[in-house]
Amino acid sequence: MAKVEAAYRKGPDSKLTIDKRFYASLTQGKTQRTLIDKISVPLRSGKAWKVPAGHVFRVLVPEGPQVGDFNMWNQHDPREKMWASRTRQLQSAHVSTFDRIWSTLPFLRPMVTIIDDTLADYGQDDEGGRVHDLLGTRCDPYVNHLLTGDDFDFHCHSNLVRAVLPFGLTEFDVHDVLNIFQCTGLNEDDQYFMKACPAKKGDYLEFFAEMDLLCALSCCPGGDLSVDLWGPDAKDPLSTCHPLEVEIYQLEEAALEGWQVPSSPNYRGGHGMQAPAIDWQVRKNAIKG
Repeated sequence: MAKVEAAYRKGPDSKLTIDKRFYASLTQGKTQRTLIDKISVPLRSGKAWKVPAGHVFRVLVPEGPQVGDFNMWNQHDPREKMWASRTRQLQSAHVSTFDRIWSTLPFLRPMVTIIDDTLADYGQDDEGGRVHDLLGTRCDPYVNHLLTGDDFDFHCHSNLVRAVLPFGLTEFDVHDVLNIFQCTGLNEDDQYFMKACPAKKGDYLEFFAEMDLLCALSCCPGGDLSVDLWGPDAKDPLSTCHPLEVEIYQLEEAALEGWQVPSSPNYRGGHGMQAPAIDWQVRKNAIKG
């Protein structure tokens, strides 16, 4: 297949260009870090937590393969939240080390930078599957009812809703996710597929917080996705479900020298809300004479 250039390409001094040396220096063993919190996310449940800017958090597999559906907001303004579709365009449909997760308009800035990924070498498998998916979104009880006629309250959407309620957010704040550890792709009919999660005990995906964050994670009720959730072969995948964990680290102050919270684009336009000062029809008629 011929290589086609990406539509969104960085120019000189683009914010898509990052200092890889700086972010690599923040990984375990490269600088002093202190574990300040550990959050357990039991199987088929969800948890939310805060991360201060300039800290690192790690989502990890403590027992066995398990997919996690991840959401993220600006801790001080939840109108700014992660934007899965734009991140797909600016980065890729599956993310890994040195990719960033971008926020919604009008903010449009990096919320996190991925600094470490134990599955970074997975690449693309023989069926076109890749890990850490932005192609799909969370499972939810509405689609489940559409497909099966059954009600089930522990889909990722519901888990995320319950997780963020204590922080003043609602179902309307839950948004498209990053499917951590999930292996997906598009089949020959251009349809979304999911494969068994390749993560093993001890695997992790690690993020650097570019701003003060509120994060939420659902421990997917599909477990490692080795069992069909819908269709003629569907059955309860409970036996494939495992917990997830989150670790939050504070970095030594010297490690962050020169770093600052990213700013939003310096857009000074008004979206064309005001009528132009020129009457273009009059101008056109004058030209035509």
